[in-house]
Parts: sequence; C-alpha cells; structure tokens
Amino acid sequence: MDVQGLVAQAREGRPRAVARLISLVEGASPQLREVMATLAPLTGGAYVVGLTGSPGVGKSTSTSALVTAYRKRGKRVGVLAVDPSSPFSGGALLGDRVRMSEHASDPGVYIRSMATRGHLGGLAWAAPQAIRVLDAAGCEVILVETVGVGQSEVEIAAQADTSVVLLAPGMGDGIQAAKAGILEIGDVYVVNKADRDGADATARELNHMLGLGESRAPGDWRPPIVKTVAARAEGIDEVVEALEKHRAWMEERGVLAERRLRRAALEVEHIAVTALRERIGDLSGDQHLDALAERIVAGALDPYAAADELIAGLTGDQGPGARRPA
Repeated sequence: MDVQGLVAQAREGRPRAVARLISLVEGASPQLREVMATLAPLTGGAYVVGLTGSPGVGKSTSTSALVTAYRKRGKRVGVLAVDPSSPFSGGALLGDRVRMSEHASDPGVYIRSMATRGHLGGLAWAAPQAIRVLDAAGCEVILVETVGVGQSEVEIAAQADTSVVLLAPGMGDGIQAAKAGILEIGDVYVVNKADRDGADATARELNHMLGLGESRAPGDWRPPIVKTVAARAEGIDEVVEALEKHRAWMEERGVLAERRLRRAALEVEHIAVTALRERIGDLSGDQHLDALAERIVAGALDPYAAADELIAGLTGDQGPGARRPA
C-alpha cells in the first residue's frame, strides 16, 4: 500500500483515504509505523474537544449540533464516536453515526465510529493515532465522543485539549459526577435537555459541587456551566463560545502546550508498555518462564525476584533488586 499517496489524498480531503489510514491504525497494520512517521510533521493544528457523560444525556445529539455550529463558522470538522463493543463479535452498534447522519454528505465533515474492543477508560485504544490521522487530514476541530462514563471512564481528559462533560436533569448525574471523577476532568459543563424539570436545580447542584474545596488562584480557569437543548440546537452557540474562551485561556497561559506535551508522553508510554506486554506474552510456555515458576512453587524464589529476572532477560536491565556498579 502506498502510504505517501494515501496521506496526500487524505490531505486533499478524500474520505476514503482517511478511512483507510484509520483502518490501518485500528488493525495495528505492519505499515502503522510508516503511517505515523509520515503524519508526524503534518499534525499539531487541530483543536481536540472531548465530550463525555452518562448514557442518555445526549452526547451524540450534542456532538451533531456542535458539528453544525462549527461548520457555520467555516471549520473543517472530524468526529471520532467511540461505541462499546459487543462481547461476542467485537463490533459496535454505530448508533452515534446514525444520529449524525445529517452530516454524511458534507465534504467538510468526517465521522468515524470506533469500537472500544474491551479497552477501559471510555476510548478505543487506537483513538490517539486516529486523532493524529484526522489532524493531518486537515480537520481544524476534532470532536471525540466517548462511551457513557461510569466510575473509571475519564480517559478523555488525557486525550483532549478541552473536555466537555454533559449532564441531564433527573438522572442522578450530580452524585454520578461526584463519584466518577468527572468534577476533576471537566473544562466546560453542559446541562443538556434543559427544557425538562429540574434543569436549574441540576445546574445549581453542579455549581455548588464545583465550589466545594475549590482552591483556584486569580486568573485560573473556572469551568462554566451551559444549559442546552441540543435536539433544537438551543445553547449550542454558547457552548462553542465557552470552548473558544477556554482555548484562548490555555494558549495565553501555556496550558495548551503543556497538555499536548503530556498527551505525547502518555502516548509514547502506552506504545512502549504495549510492546513490552506483547514480548512478555510471547513467553507463554517458554522454558525460562517455566523454570522460574517451578522455583517459585518450590519456595526457592519469590515472584518479585522472578519478575526482575524475566525483565532482565527481555531488556538487558539488571532490575530494581540488582546491585548497581559504583
């Protein structure tokens, strides 16, 4: 496959080329390294917005409304909609794409559904690389919609420039936000379905919780709370305004550069750990591993020392228990 040609076509806005590049990423193709090396100098221009929240708060509807708002501003938009995987087939329902079908014929919008494939944290494991593909393809704004968050799925905060947390009245989202770590990751909070009873109470409760234990210095960012009815596009312009204010604040304070550096470091760490895990996984049935296991069972070796010995054999490192030369 001609990776250079694919990247050139993706830069021209051809959706099939973008789709093939993301498929190479998702499938962990042998050409993945060549793809990433080609894309590296072309990235860094996109503004990545993550949207998360409990199931049923209107994430897909809000994402679709934001796409419309950004397109009216002349922005080219990419959407990564992450769906939970079937435990049987490994596929995803792709319900997000159904809800955003109105943008299917717009050449300035690229929508991709991705399955989590068992990866926890609310994102697909290949999401960081897929974001790079959309960035290199010329998307000025990338909206990443996660699966419905529970008590651990807040990984989007590490992948987005700005994290939007959606809540809805009557769903117990106040308590959910407090226990799920959502109060720590949100840069902008949206109370959707604000035409329902209890919307004002939800906004007040959220505002109260954000103020608890708050220790912000003068000039620090205070997350705004915006009420919307995404199904009718009400309040969406205010959400875009809040996003642009947060982006301007980050650029002025150097926070945006810090977040992107941290994101790159986490990506490198994830790739390295995955590579090591694959190498260790290949040792299943290995004679050295079996010998270590026999020594543990016999009481001649403890598991930590055995692990140090195994890692030393893989990396050449002496391990934490080894004596360092003077």
